[in-house]
Amino acid sequence: MEAKLDSLFAYLDSLTGKAPLDELTRRVAELDVSWEDFQPFIRFSERGYTRNLVRGGPYYNALVLCWKNGQRSPIHDHTGSSCALRVLRGTLTETLFQFTHHGMVKAVFSRDFEPGSVLGSEDKDLHQVSNLQDGDEVLITLHVYTPPLTVMGTYSLTDRSRGQEIMMTEFSDAAGI
Repeated sequence: MEAKLDSLFAYLDSLTGKAPLDELTRRVAELDVSWEDFQPFIRFSERGYTRNLVRGGPYYNALVLCWKNGQRSPIHDHTGSSCALRVLRGTLTETLFQFTHHGMVKAVFSRDFEPGSVLGSEDKDLHQVSNLQDGDEVLITLHVYTPPLTVMGTYSLTDRSRGQEIMMTEFSDAAGI
């Protein structure tokens, strides 16, 4: 697996700040990887999705996220970070949100992404990632954050108050995206 990620890690190790989102998503899209390449980092939990650190540096974290059927992230942003996400196994559902005039958030669009799909988000983009597949199918995704996502804003459909989730840089259960 390491050899397949050499060019990505060389790029990430050379960063001195936030990577441009288009460059980051392009590099993640060019990877010739499958979910089997990340076997040592595939860990699931009944409590919620897991965030499993593959490699980190001063200006990035690369993680494999593992989702059992029905698990989803909170509605969140990527405060200060660019994120490129690649679907390794399963079908990912992304729901996009926006603020209403009253300060609430509302869903505006949902779309599904099959294995090999790459999507990117940054800063104040509001979304939720879910595994809504039929049956007991799992979802495995690769996420690259630059700089590392240390705090993300979280939002509710029923409450105007905002939250923050502190991100862990290790194997962790249900720590969020």
